[in-house]
Amino acid sequence: MYDLLIKRVYEKTDLKDGYRILVDRLWPRGKSKNEVKLDDWAKEITPSTEIRKAFNHDAAKMDVFKENYVKELNQNPATSEFLELVSDKLKQSNVTLLYGAKNEVYNHAVVLRDWIMNELESNT
Repeated sequence: MYDLLIKRVYEKTDLKDGYRILVDRLWPRGKSKNEVKLDDWAKEITPSTEIRKAFNHDAAKMDVFKENYVKELNQNPATSEFLELVSDKLKQSNVTLLYGAKNEVYNHAVVLRDWIMNELESNT
């Protein structure tokens, strides 16, 4: 299996990125579609506006945000199809989850990557 990576959408595209999925609900500011070079845009698996705004990338709120986002992921009907896509792509290349947040440690892509890895491990 290849690697599941996360990366700011504002970073330079790299061949090691493999299959690139934007995991933000909103399009990144100041970026054209040609610049981003996406393979997929998974808006449907992003955190709800309510929990995203409550979190506001505050490190002190990360645990509560993670708990709420994981709960949403577990209840979201779109996640099974998304997991299947990621699993299939990981058999062929790296998969990179792209996000726009400035904070590289406290953001939803970190939670999503960990959740995906946990789900994929429990399904094997």
